[in-house]
Amino acid sequence: MAGSQWLRCVLVLAMAVLGVQAIDIDVSSEDSIKNAASIAAYGMMKHYKGNESGEIPGKIPNTWWEGGAMFMTLIQYYHYTGDSTYNSEVIQGMQWQAGDCDYMPANWSSYIGNDDQMFWGLAAMTAAELNFPDSSDGYSWLSLAQGVFNTQVARWDNTTCNGGMRWQIYTYESGYTMKNSISNGGLFQLSARLARYTSNNTYYEWAERIWDWTTTTPLLSNSTWNVADSTSTTNDCSTQGDDQWSYNYGAFLGGAAYMYNYTNGTGTKWSTAVSGLLNRTLDKFFPSSHGGYIMEEILCEPLEVCNNNEIIFKGLVAAWLAYTAYLVPSTYDSILPKLQGSAKGAAATCTGYGNNTCGVRWWNNTWDGWSGLEEQMSVLSIFSVNMLPYTNSSAAPLTSSTGGNSTSDPSAGTDDSSKDKATLSTITTGDRAGAGVVTVVFAAAWIGMMGWLMIG
Repeated sequence: MAGSQWLRCVLVLAMAVLGVQAIDIDVSSEDSIKNAASIAAYGMMKHYKGNESGEIPGKIPNTWWEGGAMFMTLIQYYHYTGDSTYNSEVIQGMQWQAGDCDYMPANWSSYIGNDDQMFWGLAAMTAAELNFPDSSDGYSWLSLAQGVFNTQVARWDNTTCNGGMRWQIYTYESGYTMKNSISNGGLFQLSARLARYTSNNTYYEWAERIWDWTTTTPLLSNSTWNVADSTSTTNDCSTQGDDQWSYNYGAFLGGAAYMYNYTNGTGTKWSTAVSGLLNRTLDKFFPSSHGGYIMEEILCEPLEVCNNNEIIFKGLVAAWLAYTAYLVPSTYDSILPKLQGSAKGAAATCTGYGNNTCGVRWWNNTWDGWSGLEEQMSVLSIFSVNMLPYTNSSAAPLTSSTGGNSTSDPSAGTDDSSKDKATLSTITTGDRAGAGVVTVVFAAAWIGMMGWLMIG
């Protein structure tokens, strides 16, 4: 018997001895949803070391952008549940990585891509919209989002393909010749959210520019509503990399929902966009083969080849679907059952290690052996957004005229200078072993010995 197979058998036997317990979630109970989200949040934060002595706040080993996604998830968790347990970690990490109010910190700026920076900008925008507590001595959340916007639109590339955002910032980065959906869709969404929050039409004009350009390329079809992953400057953006990732759809859908809300639903452009993208998203990523109500990352889950980045995508889409339900009320009845079905499916996977560790494949009805910060992050997001029925319109993203109190700085990020940035110590890659192994070590050792005797 191969070593990995033997270890898997040992783990299964150990789980049988200790018993397994999924997270119990009743989507018809506000308290049950909050409790489930609390368990998932705790499981996620066991993997985060940035709040420990000698570590770097906001930095997750082997990645930088995921810190922004994690904090965005925690901001939403606080908003939906009122649990402030992790607020200090969010504030510390988001300010530590802020750079010169633009999320281009010195230690990571040499390899940051446009999409990486953009996710931190969306996290800051989320904090502004949800009135997340301010830092006592740092940048305002709104100014950080504006700083990302200002530095990104300055990179709008008219030299190839008549416009668009490249995937990467620097010529030496792999992927510099690509213009991709998440960089353009993310900036489109950030622009739309800034327009709605500030009522500054410059942001709206940029959102329209990004959308209109994207629909002239293979990235986004406004007839079939297919969203491709990428296109290339080497052939003037005439072909596409058509990998189907949920967060590409979600980025454009969320942005279109903000544009619809900002324009009060006038005209048909944004209502058509929301309807087209929503229907395609629900059809594609909630496959009928699993009942039609559980989200799946269709490109990587069936073959169990999802990497850490891809594991997060469903959680991002869950958040953007919830925003769409708030901002475009006619979509609520279509979206809510999908969020509820996905939450129930996700909860069923949280049986790992006997301590509610969650897996990747929510349609699997049991833990699939995957574990980590990313798995917990997506599950936390799908649990949190199931608070949708227990909130009202006041829980929708705020604007400066409906209670949002974050301070604006329209020129944020425009005086970025690397010489002003502090240099941080380098963090070594940490051990990513699944949390909770200690709870089964004695049982596993005993069962392993018995298994060895039986097969010897």
